[in-house]
Amino acid sequence: MTTLSYARNTKALLKGAHDLLFIAPARRLDAKHMPRVLGRRLDAIVRDLASDMSPGDRGSVCSTLGAEGLRWVHVAMLPDAQSRYNSPARAEAIRSTVSQAGLGHKGKVAVVLLLEDPAHALAAVGAVSRALPAYSMKAKAPTLRVQILAVDPKGEPIPIDDHVRHTVRFAREAAQMVDTPPTELDPAGFSRAAHEALAELPGVGIQEIVGEALVEHGLMGIHSVGRAALSAPRMLVASYDPGDAEHHVALVGKGVTFDTGGLHIKARGMMEGMKSDMGGAAAVLGAFRSLVRGGCRHKLSLVLCMAENAVSSGSYKPDDVLRLHSGKTVEINNTDAEGRLLLGDGVSWAARELEADVVIDAATLTGAQLVSTGLLHAAVISNDAELEAIAVRCGLTSGDMTHPLPFAPELFRQEFSSPIADLRNSVANRMNAQTSCAAQFVYEHLADAPRARSRRWCHIDLAGPSFPKDRGTGFGVALIAEMVRAL
Repeated sequence: MTTLSYARNTKALLKGAHDLLFIAPARRLDAKHMPRVLGRRLDAIVRDLASDMSPGDRGSVCSTLGAEGLRWVHVAMLPDAQSRYNSPARAEAIRSTVSQAGLGHKGKVAVVLLLEDPAHALAAVGAVSRALPAYSMKAKAPTLRVQILAVDPKGEPIPIDDHVRHTVRFAREAAQMVDTPPTELDPAGFSRAAHEALAELPGVGIQEIVGEALVEHGLMGIHSVGRAALSAPRMLVASYDPGDAEHHVALVGKGVTFDTGGLHIKARGMMEGMKSDMGGAAAVLGAFRSLVRGGCRHKLSLVLCMAENAVSSGSYKPDDVLRLHSGKTVEINNTDAEGRLLLGDGVSWAARELEADVVIDAATLTGAQLVSTGLLHAAVISNDAELEAIAVRCGLTSGDMTHPLPFAPELFRQEFSSPIADLRNSVANRMNAQTSCAAQFVYEHLADAPRARSRRWCHIDLAGPSFPKDRGTGFGVALIAEMVRAL
């Protein structure tokens, strides 16, 4: 298992370390600009390695057999130039170079992060964590201990505060949930994990609606998607109220623990990896934990919509018509467009039952998100320009980058027209902004709720960045936590 910890100074960092990784922008690695950090000999080795390097677009790594009791010394050179769409902390370059370094499988690794701004700590430390996932079921699992020291351009240590520590920890644990096999983390298993995670937070109340009780509460989207599975579908609601709060923020997550596609079953090659379809729920759970742990000034609600989209004689069918919690009816024309049915119930509950004035939902909702904004930027769709801007800004500062897509009900609502119901659940034209349309479907279940005109909503489609290549990343935890703090 790979663990992360933090050092206060160089002496503590190097004690017992087998390998050293020094990470810095290119302009900070020459003889004139590199600060004294590691001592004369190691600093000279770092400068010497850097002298033959070029960072490229995403950073590069050079290594040598070590000195001062180290097996290896690695230098990661980060590019100086950054586009305005990239994290100022160079988070992706940090993640990429840590992965390139090949830090081994056991012992202690010392990591130095030379940061040009202390505000970059969250994104930079999160990037190191993302490169070193914790979950493993291998017979000989790695036992790597990674310790991090952040320093400023003068070589002075940058303290890693509790906010950064907790947020990175909870993002790391969200990634572990995403990596957990789906038979282990079915809806019941996910619920147990959520209960355990929330139990350590003071002042948090929990309500859970399971199985047939969903029908009694009008949550037919969650129930219909999950009723064919061995593990019953459910909705978990957690609440935190600091008193005298300015806002009531609801965080709603899609928690499909495995997605077969339902009766519109996925083909081979498309179903593998669908354990990751609860990445949105894992993200909002982690963000809720970070916010409560940090003493959030807003009232918070967490809504986890959990189901397995399985296949049996009880599966919901194409041509079925469901009445969701909002009261709107939905004709099913694609059983593999199931996540929006869960979110429709979840956001409606947040608006109508919890009366939240800000609703943020997160989901691995559409493959089209990857086409629209790629593997590193989540797509955000919002009915509020200020909230959209907050999402973009917090994406850059947290390292969980985002890019906005259009919110235009008058242009996209028509995609869901049905001759017999209020909506269909999948678009008529797959070439018409699928990700924005999927978000529009979710918003339809908020549009008629009381105080709809004043309610701010943001949808985060993180299908690509949550699970870009075989491993969960914990994407969204830092982003959502920073968004709520910025309100």
